[in-house]
Amino acid sequence: MDLSLIIPVFNEGKCLDNLIQRCLSVCRPLGQEFEIILVDDGSWDDSRKIIEAKSAIEAEVLGIFLNHNYGQHAAVMAGFAQAQGEILVTLDADLQNPPEEIPRLLEKINLGHDVVGSVRRKRQDTKFRTTVSHWVNHMVRIITKVNMHDYGCMLRAYRRPIVEALLACRDSTRFIPVLANFFAVNPVEIDVDHAQRDTGDSKYNIFRLINLYVDLLICMSTFPLRLASVAGILMSFVGLAAGLFLLCGRFFFGSIWAVDGIFTVFSLEFILLGGIYLSVGILGEYMARLYNTARNRPLYCIQRVVGRTEKDNL
Repeated sequence: MDLSLIIPVFNEGKCLDNLIQRCLSVCRPLGQEFEIILVDDGSWDDSRKIIEAKSAIEAEVLGIFLNHNYGQHAAVMAGFAQAQGEILVTLDADLQNPPEEIPRLLEKINLGHDVVGSVRRKRQDTKFRTTVSHWVNHMVRIITKVNMHDYGCMLRAYRRPIVEALLACRDSTRFIPVLANFFAVNPVEIDVDHAQRDTGDSKYNIFRLINLYVDLLICMSTFPLRLASVAGILMSFVGLAAGLFLLCGRFFFGSIWAVDGIFTVFSLEFILLGGIYLSVGILGEYMARLYNTARNRPLYCIQRVVGRTEKDNL
């Protein structure tokens, strides 16, 4: 098998027919043996029926049904585990990343790159989302020392050895683009178009975005722990300086100064308590992930596979 497309699907029934047809139209002229793997991540609309129907009439379409919603990256890992291609391309189901960009990714792969990322041109997202994404990507570049600019774009291509390394990881939280760049020898990225969503709504609300970005920062680095330590040291110096300032004010202006210092003490106390709770919270995030890793539970559970017969028993 030359090429595998892995597409996580969650309640995208309205655009699946168009998605599959466009992917087939792009891949068939390439002259390569290919498969389109649609991983249903616990959808409750008609996505499963559409995938099952398409896999019955299109030989290249394979459907994987997870028993409930595990999240986008777990669904992609399920697709990786079933894929047979030497080159694997991930793609969102909402068609905001046009499948017509896939040949451009394959051109870069054929030049010897093992990971090809993509940067969305003229993003069709809200100003808030693009601003947060910009700063998170900037922080990731600083921490990882890898000069990639858009870790949130799912349209990416990987060579088989990179995917095998990803599958061998035992992390309970796997942010695929960051991990892939960790294993890559010669990564590159290209600019791609970004289309407006025609149907449905984004599955990433503000809470899921926050969770995603927290997972991203924590799974790839101990930087938040160091940041908490630095914050604690800075607050200690601030507390010491404030104490000296209050002591000098008491000598020069008497006890009446600053209402006997009560409100100043309260403000300093809240600052210090905030720093303590922040540090405890960060430690708790790391401990929770260590706990989940120690339990060694699978990232996903496949309920059923539909498509070619040789894969049904994998």
